[in-house]
Amino acid sequence: MADVRDILDLERAATPELTRETFLGTDKQKKKFVANVTKQQKRPEGMHREVFALLYNDNKDVPPLFPTDTGKGYKSTKAKLGMRKVRSWQWMPFKNPARTDEAVFYHWRRTADEPKEYPFAKFNKQVDIASYSDIEYNAHLRTDGWSQAESDHLMDLAKRFDLRFVVMADRWNRETFSNRSVEDLKERYYKICGILGKLRGEKKIYTFDADHERRRKEQLKRLYERTPEQIEEEQFLLNELKKIEARKKERERKTQDLQKLISQADGQTETPRKTDKKLPKKKLNHPSRPSKVDTTHILQAVETAGIKFPDNKTTGVSLRSQRIKLPANVGQKKSKGIEQMLQELEIELNPTPTEEICQNFNELRSDIVLLFELKSALSTCEFELQALRHQYEALNPGKTLAIPSSISAGTETDTSKQAANAEIIDVVGSPGTPAAI
Repeated sequence: MADVRDILDLERAATPELTRETFLGTDKQKKKFVANVTKQQKRPEGMHREVFALLYNDNKDVPPLFPTDTGKGYKSTKAKLGMRKVRSWQWMPFKNPARTDEAVFYHWRRTADEPKEYPFAKFNKQVDIASYSDIEYNAHLRTDGWSQAESDHLMDLAKRFDLRFVVMADRWNRETFSNRSVEDLKERYYKICGILGKLRGEKKIYTFDADHERRRKEQLKRLYERTPEQIEEEQFLLNELKKIEARKKERERKTQDLQKLISQADGQTETPRKTDKKLPKKKLNHPSRPSKVDTTHILQAVETAGIKFPDNKTTGVSLRSQRIKLPANVGQKKSKGIEQMLQELEIELNPTPTEEICQNFNELRSDIVLLFELKSALSTCEFELQALRHQYEALNPGKTLAIPSSISAGTETDTSKQAANAEIIDVVGSPGTPAAI
């Protein structure tokens, strides 16, 4: 703007001197922000604090001049009284049909209402008590220890007190008749009802075991009359019984674990020890060290050969086809060798699992594994015999060790099949087998 004024030859206002303070803007006065604090009005003297708080709200607005009640809030409804006449009530008599003494009572009732039956009479439920005649009693109900008068008194008390036998025993006439317990009254009453029910063809007949009830009450009485020492002793015995049962369960669990280990050990074929030293191929031709042959592991493997099938003695429903399932300890090489042999014999891999077929099929596969193990053991022994012959010839130049044909001729006729099966099954796993050469 100053340049424009210079071009137009207009006077311009004097510019302030440029200083460091004006350039940096430090000469401006800082604005002070003062909060807008409203003055707190004092409560007039003599006015209560609650009344003064009602005059203003949080914003100190002026209270409204007119009431703002629109009628939509909570308020008690007033009774709407009409101009009709009040219905008249009268003090009127009534009878309770549950009573047999024809007693008359009074209560208030509207004049316009019709007289109705007393509504609480429906709660008076009566128990049907069996009754008998003198002829029926003399013919069927006579018994030792009970007279007809006592029986009639019993049935009368049953009608009066609705079979509440405790009350009946309390109201029993002990001056005229002998003393009777609650069990005696129950036994006689239900015996009369049972005989009358059979005579009248009723299907539902009740029986009462008085001896069992007496024993039950006697046991309950003994239980109630126990001393604190007896209760403490019983609790101690119960704790000891729990400890005995816990130890018994622990022994059974250990026995089961041991049985599982034994069954697994029987089912698995023993393998040669890892500490057996293998004879390298390069040392076979060494003339100074003869080979020491140890065939104990071979004999052990042959003795424990075959497949141990589980008994499947489990509770519940099971399939018979589970019996011909190979155990988990049978390796993949064994399984393939068994399948190959079954295919050569033209036998199904999964035959119909009847009882006889399951048994024979399992025995066949066990014999197949035993055959493979015997062949492998025989080939191992032949190889060791050949190794001993070479060592003998190296130690004794010019001499030849003759091996009888009865020992070495066993496997010459079936060398092709033996080599094929040896690639699949290696049961004994001894070093220096013909398959490993």
